[in-house]
Amino acid sequence: MDKVDIYKKLTGIFRDVLDEDDLVLTSDLTAADVHGWDSLNHINIVVAAEAAFRIKFKSAELEDLKNVGELVSLIEVKLLK
Repeated sequence: MDKVDIYKKLTGIFRDVLDEDDLVLTSDLTAADVHGWDSLNHINIVVAAEAAFRIKFKSAELEDLKNVGELVSLIEVKLLK
């Protein structure tokens, strides 16, 4: 799965969790940029991404993420394992 496919799948997850049908994910997008992306929804996004991509994140990996682009890169790496 390449980055384009990851972005497509993640976009669906973000739109569903945040109830924002028009949300467009970009690599530099952060929680501060999106209304409703709070700590609870962040957890919901992570759990949904783990289920959708059939991967598991470690807490330390998530703590270091600064934006959606870094999340996509992390997912890409995990999918290669």
